[in-house]
Amino acid sequence: MTHPVPTARQSGPDQGPAPVTPKKPGPRRTPGPRLDLHTLSLLGILAVLVAVGGFTEPDAFLDTGNLQLVLTQASVIGVVTVGVTFVITSGGIDLSVGAMVALASVWASTLATQEYGLAGILFTAVLVGLGAGLVNGVLIAYGRVVPFIATLAMLASARGVALMITDGKTQIVTVDAVLDLGLPDSYVLGVPPLVLIFAAVTAAGWLLLNRTTFGRRTLAIGGNAEAARLAGIDVRRQRLYLYLLSGLCCGIAAFMLIILSGSGQNTAGNLYELDAIAAAIIGGTLLSGGRGTITGSVLGVLIFTTITNIFALNNLQSDVQQIAKGAIIVAAVLVQSRTARTET
Repeated sequence: MTHPVPTARQSGPDQGPAPVTPKKPGPRRTPGPRLDLHTLSLLGILAVLVAVGGFTEPDAFLDTGNLQLVLTQASVIGVVTVGVTFVITSGGIDLSVGAMVALASVWASTLATQEYGLAGILFTAVLVGLGAGLVNGVLIAYGRVVPFIATLAMLASARGVALMITDGKTQIVTVDAVLDLGLPDSYVLGVPPLVLIFAAVTAAGWLLLNRTTFGRRTLAIGGNAEAARLAGIDVRRQRLYLYLLSGLCCGIAAFMLIILSGSGQNTAGNLYELDAIAAAIIGGTLLSGGRGTITGSVLGVLIFTTITNIFALNNLQSDVQQIAKGAIIVAAVLVQSRTARTET
């Protein structure tokens, strides 16, 4: 008796599963930043704000000097926000960034430090920022202290040390090389040096988050720390690096603030933690971790800075500004919550 030969489409207990026709590979994604709906909406909001500013105070708002001022003011808090974005993406929080900026700025502007010129001030600011970030990282990663508590303790301690160093007085910077960076003569094609520093930090942060193993590990820890650990990621060491990165950004921002103000003050960086966290959240970074965007955070900083500038030009009170910021933060969190429920 002759048995039929099984064809390629037949399968039986002895033949195993039928062969699967391989799917054609989809189109390859072009490397580089992609504009999603959220980013486009942020650009739209920023465009509306610019239009409002141009309509209410056309001569003042659209003046080149005012636009340079907006970008310069956004640069300092923007650098801090880049570091905060990494921390929040990993599922952490850093409430001490404003205090670290203050501590780094006053330590770098002491008379002893100023004797070493621009390099000494820059090196000291960065070193102090890294030192404070290291303390946060060790407490959180290896001491198992909750990030909220550890950074809150750093906020109080850093403010206290800054007050002790200055004795409540403003430290005037007399190094010409530092002060000259804040003058129009140092602008590059009309762009202030602080804006160039902000652009460089932003570009480095975007590449680090989106194009490196460090960024992928940060996203993995924020999404599920235990799964990341089982996958072979050293979660504690990664968290330490993240708070070091936040401290580094605070040190750079402190140096920029010294250039901008020409002094070091223990009150510097007041409420920077609020502005940085708010900018990251409205930019699309999930407060629960697992998703972060440097582009969105930068747009969030620009939106807040533009709002502040428009309110100032229209002589609106500061309490109205704070109410507007609070409303924007609440709206952003509500949008994030709804988006998360839709995706699940």
